[in-house]
This record gives sequence, C-alpha cells and structure tokens, in this order.
Amino acid sequence: MTLEEILVIVDNLIQPERLTTLQEIILRQCWSGKTYQQIAQDSDYDADYIRVVGSRLWQILSDACAEKVTKNNFRAILRQQSGKTKNVENISLNLELPDGSLPLKSNFYIERPPIESSCYNGIRQPGALIRIKAPSNMGKTSLLTRILSAQNYQYHSVRLDLQQVDNKILNDLNRFLRWLCANICSQLGIENLIDEYWNEDLGLKVSCTAYMQDYILQQLDKPLILSLDQLHLIFEHTDVAQEFLPLLRFWHEEANNISIWQKLHLIVIQSTESYVPLNFNQSPFNVGLPIVLPEFNAQQIDELAQRHQLKLQDGKDKGNLKLLIEIIGGHPYLVRLAFYHLAKYNLTLEQLLKEISTETSIYRDMLLHYLATLYKNPSLATAFKQVVLSEDAVKLESFVAYKLESLGLISLQGDEAAPSCQLYRLYFRDRLNQF
Repeated sequence: MTLEEILVIVDNLIQPERLTTLQEIILRQCWSGKTYQQIAQDSDYDADYIRVVGSRLWQILSDACAEKVTKNNFRAILRQQSGKTKNVENISLNLELPDGSLPLKSNFYIERPPIESSCYNGIRQPGALIRIKAPSNMGKTSLLTRILSAQNYQYHSVRLDLQQVDNKILNDLNRFLRWLCANICSQLGIENLIDEYWNEDLGLKVSCTAYMQDYILQQLDKPLILSLDQLHLIFEHTDVAQEFLPLLRFWHEEANNISIWQKLHLIVIQSTESYVPLNFNQSPFNVGLPIVLPEFNAQQIDELAQRHQLKLQDGKDKGNLKLLIEIIGGHPYLVRLAFYHLAKYNLTLEQLLKEISTETSIYRDMLLHYLATLYKNPSLATAFKQVVLSEDAVKLESFVAYKLESLGLISLQGDEAAPSCQLYRLYFRDRLNQF
C-alpha cells in the first residue's frame, strides 16, 4: 500500500475534520521512518513542537480507529482500515504537499523571470559569486537545486547548510573553518588532510585558504560550485562572522589574481541582510550577482492555480481570490498551501477566508509555531506587537529587526518594519496582549 493510499484512508477516517499541514508532514515523514528530531531538522519547526503535534495526530487516529495508534504501530493499523474506507482507488497523485524545497521534476515550481536565467548564466562566470536573499519559505533552496542541475555535470558541487552546524562550532573560528574544509572534502570524496596544511602561526584564514587552493582546488578536474545555505545563521556569531565573511570576498576576488581561484564558484543564501559590522571593502555583500526573490505576481499566481486545476466559477470566486491575495500577498508558500487545500479537500475560498486567522485556519501550524517562538523571546514579541498594532511602519532595534525578518514576520522598508503580510496582523494583534 502506498503513502498516497494511506493519506486517502486517513482523510476518510477523520471526516469532516482534516489533517493540518504539519500533521500531514509528520505522517509522511514517519511513514518513511524518520524520527521527530529528523523531521525537525528538515523543517522550520523545533523538535518539541513536532512531538506535541505528533502526539495529537496519533490521538486523532486512535479516536477514529477505536484503538490506540502510535508512531510505532500506525502503519499496521491503517492498513487494516483499508477495507473499511472508500475511494482509495480514486487517488490524485498530482498534488504535492508544500513541505520544504520543490524537487526538480515538480510541476509546482513557478519561475520568476529573469531570475533563473540570470543565475544560470551568472554561475558560469569564472570565480562567480551569487547572493540569493529572501525570507523563509520563498523558494531559495528550490532555486539553488535548479541552478546546480542546469550545469549538466560540468561542475563539482558541494552544498552546505549552516543549520547543520553545532553552535559550539559556529562560535569558534578554528572549528568552523575546519568543519567547512572537512565537509567539502567529504562531499567531493577526497581524503581530508587538513592537519598537514593547518598552521596556527600563519593564521586560521591563511591555513584555510592554502588548503582550499593547494589541496582541494588543485586536484579538481572541473570547477567547484560551493553553496552555503542559511548563511544568516553566522551573523549571530559576530566574532566568527567578522573573520569568515571577508574571507569569502577574498576568495571571490582572488579569481582576478590567481587563475586557480577561477575554479571556485560561490552561492550564498540568506534570509535577511547582515547586521555584522564589516569594512565596505571586505564585505561579500556588495560584490557578485545579487538575487532578491520577489513574491509571486498576479500572472504567476494564476499559473499556480491552473497547475492545481482550480477553476474559478464566477465573479465571486475571483473576488475571494483577490481578497485572499490581499491577506497573504504573493508569498509562494502561503499561496501554495492555500491552493493545495482548495484542490485536495474541495475547500471553498469563502470558507478558507472565514477561518484564515482563527484556530481552524489552514495556516494554524505555522502561526502557532511563530506564536510559540515569540512567547519564548519576549523582546521579539514586544517589538512585533508594536508592528502589528501600528498602521504605519515602525523603526526597530537592529538585532530585533534582523530576527523578525529572518523569521519572515516583517518586511523592512529602509530602517522601518511592517508585517510581511496582513495575515500576521490579523492573527497576532489579539494574541500578544501580555507583552
């Protein structure tokens, strides 16, 4: 029995209720054998929240099946339910749950010209540096996947995600640079001989540069694309960031001086601007090709609706869709999640709008996750309350603005902040009263 068949069984069992987006993510990932910790690492949720939602999922299924369902036995119990449910054979395999980056063959990836072509051409330049910036869930990693695929095996590629780096390593320049070199070697399948090149008398950055130049790049038969995802995570470790970020710029500019550095093509991905104090001539954020991912425009939203086979029957439907976009903007994840629910559950736009900022909203899991994050960080909650209650943009302290922007809750207009979409104003304006 396939996972899609299991999801149909679950849909039938819990009617008229429906799984939340996070519950479906957990069910899918648990079906493939992942732990809660692994699910958390693959998503924007913390492990404790995943466990709470998972526990609620198993309780819902226990009530529906009239027997105890757990993470360990749910496969067997749901298979037993297959004969008691209907329409298992009528499964649409075309929909994709909005969960993480989109696979290369996904029908739901929407291009935002001329961004893709600019990246495909830009990365081919000797010693290239591409800087991709956008809030969370805007499609940065999906774009990276397509940039790398478009090169048709003409390059070696190494993908590193700073989310996988322990905080203790991020706090220590020596350990971080060694982590970087070791992971590059590991993904390239070459022996790590870092101790032979590491000389603290020469300095950590010189040692790292020598290792990259004389050992890694020297032996490669093709250029190397090195991508660093979630680069903004290093901004919170100021001492390390002030050393590492100028090093990236130095490597990029060495392509003008030493030909071997033309083999290194860099892609850095971040959710927010850097607030780390850097000399203008040492910053990597004013060189290379800057890419800022915009929200979907009206044409791209219409294209996504067609790919979900949504049919707007009359002027009322079109009016409701316009109202939805006024509330959520053209944020790719928010739009995809709405279209997914409209297509899968035959939910009406009218019902979706009625529930959009309530506890039965299709965005409930995401909103509760944000709410929990704010409650754990009172300074962020106080600042965000000020933003959502003000009709005008609000000036915030730099670090607070950085944190809220990296979460995706605000957009910055110069030094001033506004909610990144009206959904957040509607939901949070009455839920931060204690701050």
